[in-house]
Amino acid sequence: MLMVRSEFQLLIARNQAVTAAIIRYEGMRIMRKSMLVRSMAVVSGLAMMAALAACGDNNASSDSTASTDTTEKISGEFSGAGASSQKSAVEAWIAGYQGNNPDAKISYNPSGSGAGVASFLTGAVAWAGSDASLSDDEVSQSKSVCASDATAFEVPVYISPIAIVFNLDGISGKDKHLNLDGETIAKIFDGKITKWNDDAIKSQNSDVDLPDTDITVVHRSDKSGTTKNFLKYVKDVAADAWSYDVGENWPNEVGQGASGTDGVINTVSQADGTIGYADASKAGDLGTIAVKVGEEYVPYSAEAAAKVVDASPLDDTATGDNRIVVKLDHNTTASGAYPVVLVSYDVVCPAYKDAATAKFVKSWLTYVTSEEGQQVAADNAGSAPLSDTMRSKVNESIAAIKTE
Repeated sequence: MLMVRSEFQLLIARNQAVTAAIIRYEGMRIMRKSMLVRSMAVVSGLAMMAALAACGDNNASSDSTASTDTTEKISGEFSGAGASSQKSAVEAWIAGYQGNNPDAKISYNPSGSGAGVASFLTGAVAWAGSDASLSDDEVSQSKSVCASDATAFEVPVYISPIAIVFNLDGISGKDKHLNLDGETIAKIFDGKITKWNDDAIKSQNSDVDLPDTDITVVHRSDKSGTTKNFLKYVKDVAADAWSYDVGENWPNEVGQGASGTDGVINTVSQADGTIGYADASKAGDLGTIAVKVGEEYVPYSAEAAAKVVDASPLDDTATGDNRIVVKLDHNTTASGAYPVVLVSYDVVCPAYKDAATAKFVKSWLTYVTSEEGQQVAADNAGSAPLSDTMRSKVNESIAAIKTE
């Protein structure tokens, strides 16, 4: 009987020891968990303080991206309209942007620069694409669209050469060029040179057997920033041969008109002897003009266009805050530069009446002008990416967009 009681007491003692061990283990586990929670709280607090400090500084540094919270997902329906030159780039940008923001539904109508800006000024679209900078009157009109009595501004998003394209049996074709100087180009588009074997063309293309074919000029029929950029080049390099004012509408009765970039390309492609101008991303299998710069003839390329833009000053006569307008130096003699260039802009408000639209526009521009966005455009549209210097200036303007 004593043995049974002793064994029973031993068993109780062992159970008590096990229970104590379990209690000690649970206590240590709870303590470690508590310490971990406190550590995470400290780290989170430090991260929040850093974020608040960063938000407190509204001035974009020269080498920073625009101060947008890129982690915030954008949702809703947003539309833009304007430059047909941007069409391929915008389609690629939409796909890339929606990859990170699947709940954002974005549309773009390549209606032409003039029509796009007009739509923006009625409040019909969140942004406009334009191959021409805003006029003083358009800046003033934008007060009715933007909030807080602010005025719209434009920033460069797309840089591309304007190809002078032609269709000439037996001569034109992809990567086939004819050489022309600015004066000859001006006289062709003014109807003063009407045959492909004119001496002015032959003298610059002595190794080409040019036919006695009539030249048919094809130009934009709609209000177009591409037209304005092309005519600005012609006016700057051949003022004596071009008497018309520069604008977004074609100024003479020479040739035939076509709507949009695609319209010009299709019209040139359909008939022998045609010549026109269009965003280079659409040149396709047509022949193109190598333009005389200094003592050499330079065919279009993204790299050749970028040389001109980076060497050109900003237009300090552009009135209004945050505007970045490039004053292209068409008379450059830099080796390898192609001066028939368009700088296409996105036109936006610094403050919107709808907070969701403001957040989208700021997020959209941040993506479009980022290194990633610019590379997407280069890969899909053959454009020239913004330089780091230009991007820094653009970021300062994007940072000015109020989202609250």
